[in-house]
Amino acid sequence: MARTLKTQVCIIGSGPSGLLLSQLLANAGIDTVVIDRKDRAHIEGRIRAGVLEQGTVTALEEAGAADRLHREGLPHDGFELAFDGDRHRIDLKALTGKTVTVYGQTEMTKDLFDKRHADGQIFFFDASDVSPRDLTTAKPRVAFTHGGESIIVECDYIAGCDGFHGVSRRAIPADVLRTFERVYPFGWLGILVERPPVSHELIYANHARGFALASMRSATRSRYYVQCDLKDDIADWSDDRFWEELATRLGADAAANLQTGPSFEKSIAPLRSFVAEPMRYGALFLAGDAAHIVPPTGAKGLNLAAADIRILSRALIAHYADGNDHHIDTYSETVLRRVWKVERFSWQLSTLMHQFPENSPFEKRMQRAEFDYLSGSETASRALAENYVGLPLD
Repeated sequence: MARTLKTQVCIIGSGPSGLLLSQLLANAGIDTVVIDRKDRAHIEGRIRAGVLEQGTVTALEEAGAADRLHREGLPHDGFELAFDGDRHRIDLKALTGKTVTVYGQTEMTKDLFDKRHADGQIFFFDASDVSPRDLTTAKPRVAFTHGGESIIVECDYIAGCDGFHGVSRRAIPADVLRTFERVYPFGWLGILVERPPVSHELIYANHARGFALASMRSATRSRYYVQCDLKDDIADWSDDRFWEELATRLGADAAANLQTGPSFEKSIAPLRSFVAEPMRYGALFLAGDAAHIVPPTGAKGLNLAAADIRILSRALIAHYADGNDHHIDTYSETVLRRVWKVERFSWQLSTLMHQFPENSPFEKRMQRAEFDYLSGSETASRALAENYVGLPLD
């Protein structure tokens, strides 16, 4: 016999999206239960994004989980694009009046977990056989197994924040769900190293040998990437080989400031663009990677998820506060309008900054022409900056 629990919103997934949603709803007096197939240590240990839009920072402030971010985060007024050694700075603050903040997703997740536990959030970690059910009825529910016990959560709404490989998106019938995907023919080899960053701002570089990114997690911890073949074996990439390749791709000026050292994390990540439509089916709402993936160029993944949550929390709060369902009814349309714009930006920047094996000499010249246009046009640089700091929610 299954144990039955009741809540207003059942959240599947306790990554930053699920945690942020549960906190924003809790601040409005809305009860939630959070389910995850992993445990907290695994979720906190995932190495992910590190550049937060101003809107994401605002969401964390509204959640009451931004104190450490403001102490330790690194505000950035701009970033650089490099093309075969030529560099062009995008002055975000001058062009848009906004900035971004470097603060690792791991740290953001820890802060939200601490806040949720302090507030008494109900979590079910290591859940198996999670199944959203009865999504188009008046009594949706989520069934799962926890510690050998069968549990059913009866709720008003379900938020699918369980990532690309989660169960939420698969709960939408195949004749309803449409997906759109672009798989890129390369990956990013990334490392973490306890060394000061090569520059106080990010550098995105296009070199004849491939893309490179110089980023950071703090003033003493650097995050670097180089474009690689998806078939590469991580064992073939020694630290020495990585540093040599990175220095070549960043160019002599940047390489002169590069401090190398032993990496303590190294991995290869594939790149894809992906969108699922619709993002609402009955009582189920999709948010974050459950509904869309962007290539990491431009640092949009975590920020796009946070924007979903801000829009979804607004919709649910309006429903419970005054019975206004306008934002619930328009959630999918509103979010997807923004999602496709962000997908466009990430695709465009990825196309500009990477070496594609299928590119002809003509297409390579087009990449160079686009860089030269950005370098010489304040209007073009402003358009890029507006996308980088984050588009409006609506």
